[in-house]
Amino acid sequence: MTEVEKKIKDVVRSVPDWPEKGVMFRDITPIFQHHDVLHAVFEAFTARYREMKIDVIAGVDARGFLLGVTIAYQLKIPFVPIRKKGKLPWKTISEEYALEYGTAAVQVHEDACKKGDRVVIFDDLIATGGTMIAAANLIRRLGGEVLEAAAIIDLPDLHGSEKIKKANIPVYALSTYGGH
Repeated sequence: MTEVEKKIKDVVRSVPDWPEKGVMFRDITPIFQHHDVLHAVFEAFTARYREMKIDVIAGVDARGFLLGVTIAYQLKIPFVPIRKKGKLPWKTISEEYALEYGTAAVQVHEDACKKGDRVVIFDDLIATGGTMIAAANLIRRLGGEVLEAAAIIDLPDLHGSEKIKKANIPVYALSTYGGH
C-alpha cells in the first residue's frame, strides 16, 4: 500500500446501506476536510500527469470537477466539465449509458476539445464504469484521444475498471476497496 493510499483509507468514510440496502458507500468528502490527505491526493495525480503530454483534463459531474479542475490548474491546461444531461447552457452532445434500473446521460459542450487533444478524465471513484465510458465516448466523438480514466478509488468487485479497460481506456486509481 502506498503512503497516499494509506492516507486515503485513514479518512474515507464507509457508509453501509446507502443509497440503498446492500451498498457500501465510499464517501470521499472527508478527504477535503483533511488538508494533508487532500494535498497528498493532488500531489500524486499531478506527479503522474506532469510529464505526460496532456492537452485537456475532463471531470465528470460532480466530484470529478473538484479533482479535475485542480489538476488542470496545476498543469496549466484547460478543464472540461462533463455534466449530467440538461445542465450545460450551450450546444452539447450527449451519451446515454445503462444504470442498474434504466439509463442516464452525460453531456459536454460541442467545442469542449478538438481533434487530436490528449485527455485524462477524472471522477471520484470507479464503480460499474458506465459513467466513465460514456464520458470517454463523448471525448472521442469530439476527436479527442482518451489517455486515461483516473479516480481516487476503484471498486474492483463491481468490475467497472475491467469494462473501462475493455473499452481501450487505461485506468488509474490511487486506492482500491473490496466489497460493494
